[in-house]
Amino acid sequence: MLKKENIDLVISSPYKRAIETVEGIANLIDQEIQIVEGFKERMLSEKPVEDFQRAITKVWEDNSFSWQGGESNLYSQERGVKAAFHVLEKYNEKNIVIGTHGNIMVLIMNYFDSRFNFKFWKELDMPDIYKLSFDRLVLKGVERIWKRE
Repeated sequence: MLKKENIDLVISSPYKRAIETVEGIANLIDQEIQIVEGFKERMLSEKPVEDFQRAITKVWEDNSFSWQGGESNLYSQERGVKAAFHVLEKYNEKNIVIGTHGNIMVLIMNYFDSRFNFKFWKELDMPDIYKLSFDRLVLKGVERIWKRE
């Protein structure tokens, strides 16, 4: 599916499920997957939460709130956006696949456009593929290029 996108580079979160998601395109273009810590999923809490829906809703309702040992939306977004800016600056005008996770992906997208919010996150498929187009550090377009049938 990504053959026609002329991919130059493959980057991933360090988490196994993200790496496994992008292995196919990395092999196809004969490139090593570069690991970027900033694209790892947000830490919701240091311990498993009893009610995931309540816990995730709370952090989206209050961007500065975090559960014990977890990351707030603001902190997670800052980490993810910093990683995104680094990639955009270093690989300007390259087509890049980034294997990441739903919550951090939407937090990064939300930084550029507020319509990518909690409701948007809840409607994601897992996995899901979005193409973000940039002019330097400015988001110019978002296109969903794959949806689970």
